[in-house]
Amino acid sequence: MDSPGERMQAPRRVARGGKSIYGAPLGILMLEARFPRVLGDMGNGETWPFPVLFRVVRGASPERVVIEGARGLLPDFIAAAQDLVSLGAEAITTNCGFLSLFQQELAAAVQVPVATSSLMQVPWVQATLPPGKRVGVITVNKAGLTPRHLEAAGVPLDTPVVGTEGGREFFRVLIKSEAVDMDLDLAEQDILDAGRALVAAHPDIGAIVLECTNMPPYAAALRDAIGLPVYDIYSMITWFHAGLRPRRF
Repeated sequence: MDSPGERMQAPRRVARGGKSIYGAPLGILMLEARFPRVLGDMGNGETWPFPVLFRVVRGASPERVVIEGARGLLPDFIAAAQDLVSLGAEAITTNCGFLSLFQQELAAAVQVPVATSSLMQVPWVQATLPPGKRVGVITVNKAGLTPRHLEAAGVPLDTPVVGTEGGREFFRVLIKSEAVDMDLDLAEQDILDAGRALVAAHPDIGAIVLECTNMPPYAAALRDAIGLPVYDIYSMITWFHAGLRPRRF
């Protein structure tokens, strides 16, 4: 049995500080928008099986980021990312795949891991496919997804891409009108139509990556419709977070 003196010398438990918020290592930079963020949407806190920190970048509307190439917004995104890191974020992501344009600048500014775009999965998914198969991409707006966006995410420039701008609901609500209501059935149909058109035009597609962070609510329906693996921001960020908080066995 330990003597009283030995018990007194046992090390004391010490908590380490230095942050404002604990237990939420992932910070998400949000566009400023008013459309509904249903379960599965990146901007719905209940989507995630772990706590996250949100920060809205004021002035970063979907139209300005998707249609106008996020022109002039880099300083605002850097400031918002730095704010999240100062609060306690150990890694940063964004809620628009078009922000791949800022990947290098954000990572350099915050000095923590940064994953700006679901498009970053394309090379990973390609590596899993058999010879003769390749990845296809569904984006909210094909015209706005330039070679610069693809290069910044490491996506081959000949990757087949289809957009939803020809649909009835998804693009209209998210980008053009910024409506506060959305017909979820019509939005899902837009995604399914885009997926079917993509694989019909490119029979060599073996998997699909969804660029838009508002598309995960429809990923399962798309997988059922086309019979191919579907990857999105949810699949990427759950992987990303697994490195921040590895499971203990």
